[in-house]
Amino acid sequence: MARLSFGVCFAPDPPPSRWADLTKLAEAQGFEYAWLFDSHVLWQEVYPIFTLMAATTSRIKIGPCVTNPATRDPTVTASALATLNEISGGRMVMGIGRGDSARRVLGQKPVSVEQLEADCRLIRDLAAGREVSYDGVKIRLKWAEHELPIWIAGYGPKALRAAGRVADGVIIQLADPAIIRWCLQFVREGAQEAGRSFDDIKIQAAAPAFISNDLAAARDQVRWFPALVSNHVVDLLKRYDAQDLPKTLTDYIKARDHYDYADHVKRGAAHADFVPDDVIDRFCVIGTVEQSRQRIEELIDAGVDQFNLYLMVENGGGDREIRRGHHPGVQLARRRTIHGQSAGGANPGVREHAQGRGDRKT
Repeated sequence: MARLSFGVCFAPDPPPSRWADLTKLAEAQGFEYAWLFDSHVLWQEVYPIFTLMAATTSRIKIGPCVTNPATRDPTVTASALATLNEISGGRMVMGIGRGDSARRVLGQKPVSVEQLEADCRLIRDLAAGREVSYDGVKIRLKWAEHELPIWIAGYGPKALRAAGRVADGVIIQLADPAIIRWCLQFVREGAQEAGRSFDDIKIQAAAPAFISNDLAAARDQVRWFPALVSNHVVDLLKRYDAQDLPKTLTDYIKARDHYDYADHVKRGAAHADFVPDDVIDRFCVIGTVEQSRQRIEELIDAGVDQFNLYLMVENGGGDREIRRGHHPGVQLARRRTIHGQSAGGANPGVREHAQGRGDRKT
């Protein structure tokens, strides 16, 4: 019977040692993935921190959520992750997208989907030690030997089809099951175009969670997140007709008047004031344990394989809270009984329905 895995994602403010310590704690709590936001101006450089994270752990998988093909030359990205794969014993993964904050704080635009797809192919092969053609020159990392799983982040049909063609996994930054189902149709189309099995592609829902009986307080903790998503929605509406996109994804940004990347991923940011409560409730996992458990069930039914917990909430970096299991995200992972069955042990995996992979085969 298949399982839902849990990941945890950090925004790497100083000091770097904190994220290594929290990754070690996450591994002890049974989390299977540890991710870092990769935006080198807003936060610290991720690759040295990955080294610390790998050195203090033995099982948890590690990677950016997400990088992009333009911040660093793709050959640099491939070499860095291949080196980290040697350090970690083959535990590196790569989340990658077109580039949002890392590009926009420099006054640059996201890369094209075509460039994203081509560079994913190049990075995958180069990081595994296979020869590639780079601007017409044949190159190879002769010492590289580990495969690098690639997760592509996106919302739009073109990016999602590209993910279906080339990615091992897809990252969808929200926890709205209906929107995720809409997204997966394009992943399936891309897989079919490439002659791949859609069921071989992992699906990640990435969002913050906050368990509380005080729903208003929980919403205040995560209001920043739909504001973050709105950046991608604005971009989508420049490239697609609004009628071709779900209104549940696009309508709420009509009230948006600005976004300040200086307050990116920050609780209480003024640019998030426009976000209505119902959008928070759909995009995030908040409320009581039972309400959160129900949302996780719904994500499983939608076809999600991994829930990546964004820890940018109160006490989100608290060593003591995570160690003692008091952090709301750890509570969510531990309160994992689905349909009367527990995943058992320290691993916060959640069992799926007996048929497996929810309604993805329909």
